[in-house]
Amino acid sequence: MSTEAKTSDSSAVQTLEFYLQHSGEQKAVVGGVQDVLPGLFKRIGAGKSSLDVLGVGSGGGEVDVHMLSLLQSAFPAVPISADIVEGRSQLTDNFKALIAKTPNLKEIPFDWHSMSSEDYEKRVKAKGDVRKFDFIHMIQMLYYVDNLANSIKFFHSLLKDNGMLVIVIETANDGWDTLWKTYNKELCGDSISEYRSSAEVTACLTSQGLEYEEHDVPNTFDITECFEPTSETGQRLLNYMTAKEDFSQFATPETRAGILDLLKAKCSTEKGGRVMFKAKMSCIIVHA
Repeated sequence: MSTEAKTSDSSAVQTLEFYLQHSGEQKAVVGGVQDVLPGLFKRIGAGKSSLDVLGVGSGGGEVDVHMLSLLQSAFPAVPISADIVEGRSQLTDNFKALIAKTPNLKEIPFDWHSMSSEDYEKRVKAKGDVRKFDFIHMIQMLYYVDNLANSIKFFHSLLKDNGMLVIVIETANDGWDTLWKTYNKELCGDSISEYRSSAEVTACLTSQGLEYEEHDVPNTFDITECFEPTSETGQRLLNYMTAKEDFSQFATPETRAGILDLLKAKCSTEKGGRVMFKAKMSCIIVHA
């Protein structure tokens, strides 16, 4: 899971960046969308004189930059604009620095919204001046909204005719889903009040009568060191995976032991003596 933060917190950003480097999650997402998006972009951009993109909870922009480059490659002569909603200023600064190092994107005008997705929704509704988009993406951020159905309904309403909303989220019944639903009471708190996987998202889309398709984004990462009490890497991974500042001091020894047992027995596979956490994601394409 990546994070969409509602406040600035440099330690949380460092924890996120450590996790992303260790897990290979962004590389997996980029590989997943690489297989799916080019054909869909051809469809949504056909006959358009300009293309407007909205990234929601974009973090440091690594996946956004890849998707914008794909869109630009599909329509090299069509002007593209990008609005970015991100609550953590440090991550927005990282995004801007990444753009500066990506020559083909320097001509794209960016409009930055330093706020959570729900604050963005409130602002848009208060202004009454609704801007529409050809392509909206929400990568690993729907865990952090208070009302899943309302968020999906609102952002879907911002799509232009023939537009597309892309949602990337952890897959139902895989490692993350097993961990967080088994220990839902203990893990849900300040940052995540209600855990969701692809099952909750697709159920919401179905209830709203929205057309969608779902694609697997495979991923695993090594959590062997999580079972070594003196490993700093293992501790930092556990802090992120449980959304706790200090897993070693979290809850009771029995709960901590239970989580570690679950991680090894049901959330992971063993390969070459290493414990590999099952972190498959779903890329859900929602049509306008």
